[in-house]
Amino acid sequence: MTAETTPETNPAAQNMTTQRPSVLFVCVHNAGRSQMAAAYLHHLSQGRIEVRSAGSAPGDAVNLAAVAAMAEEGIDISANQPQVLTDEAVQDSDVVITMGCGDACPFYPGKRYEDWKLEDPAGQGIDGVRPIRNEIKTRIEQLISELLPAVATQN
Repeated sequence: MTAETTPETNPAAQNMTTQRPSVLFVCVHNAGRSQMAAAYLHHLSQGRIEVRSAGSAPGDAVNLAAVAAMAEEGIDISANQPQVLTDEAVQDSDVVITMGCGDACPFYPGKRYEDWKLEDPAGQGIDGVRPIRNEIKTRIEQLISELLPAVATQN
């Protein structure tokens, strides 16, 4: 932590003195946006942030176009499986980022919530998914700079 960033001035950094920050990504099917976001956060934070993803109505498999788009970035999500959203996943996370799950995401006081308005990659080919992937990457880089400010300045 730098001198100007303290737990008191950066709420997202408040628990970093005792444990890794944790982030939960939630979308409806947990098959596209949340899977890409979780994979980027895990990859770009180099494991320094605990990452979860879930869906309010999980699909049967991860979107193949999302798998292909992430493979272009050198990140393999082909073995990932959509997970059901649980109260425990929300309770165990410091930051909850929703991506179109509406009111299905439980709310707990003291959590940081963000709603990322991103186009749904469902039914789109790789050309339609790339811009969504790129937007997610940009947002993930910003999130890392907020949760791990000292690490972000080293990249």
